[in-house]
This record gives sequence, structure tokens and C-alpha cells, in this order.
Amino acid sequence: MNQDSEEIKIRIQEQSKKLTELGSILAKNQFTYKIEEKTSKEYWQKRIQDLTKYNETSLAYYSQVQKMMNLINIEEAQIFLLQTSKFHQLGTELIKLMHQIEENPSIISSKDKQQSQWSKKIKEKILQVSSKCLENEKSMNLNFRKFYDKEIKTILE
Repeated sequence: MNQDSEEIKIRIQEQSKKLTELGSILAKNQFTYKIEEKTSKEYWQKRIQDLTKYNETSLAYYSQVQKMMNLINIEEAQIFLLQTSKFHQLGTELIKLMHQIEENPSIISSKDKQQSQWSKKIKEKILQVSSKCLENEKSMNLNFRKFYDKEIKTILE
């Protein structure tokens, strides 16, 4: 193994250690994108806090993934960086919607038969954005898993 590939291997091992630490924090967090019809302001405040914390840790994790990918394949790392940006954008949008529901929690209740068009749109939008967040994150994890299996495993062996 030449000096460059040995240096890349060492850097990947360092990045892997950081990823493992961040991954265990995320696993303990157990955040879910599922939107529940809870009409308490406290519930939505807690959801916003949990999502904010989850997004911060996830962004650190995905930034670490992108750094690792960048050591091996800059083009794929740039594509992953775009996905990370989308993750951040969707998370920010979801938090904004949660704040709107926090201000008026009855928006989310399907039992409210006199919902305004505005309330219905907010409810539809939060369900859509939550679903997009989940799908984007699944895609990111799948892309990294493929990259890891194809590129990183061979370097670490």
C-alpha cells in the first residue's frame, strides 16, 4: 500500500470513529417523523425541541459522511452534499410548520369539523414535508450504505 492510500485509510478510520459516536447519539434519540394529532401546546414545543436536536446531530453526522466520501470520490461527495442541504432545508420547513401548529394546536385535530382552509393546508403541508423528510433521509442512508460497501470496505480491509 502506498503512502497516499495508507493516509486515506487512516483518515477514513478517524472519520468512522466520529460517525460511530454521532450514530450512537442518533440511535439514542429515537426521533420519528410521524405526525400525531396531539392538540397540546407542550407536546408541540417538545416535538420542536426534539426535531431541532435531531437535525443538529444528523447534520453533523451527514457532514462527517460527506467528508469521508470526499476523501475517495469528490463527485459522489458533492451529490451527497446536495442531499444534506435538502435534508437541512426540509427540516427547517418542518420546524416552521410545527411552530404554526404550536401557536394553534387545534389545526392538527381531525375531529375539528369547522377547520378553516388555512388549517387544512397547514395540516396537509406538515404531513407532506414530514414524509419528504423521511424519504430524503432514507435515500441518503441508502446512498451512503452503497458507497460504503462499494468503496470504503475495500480500503479498510
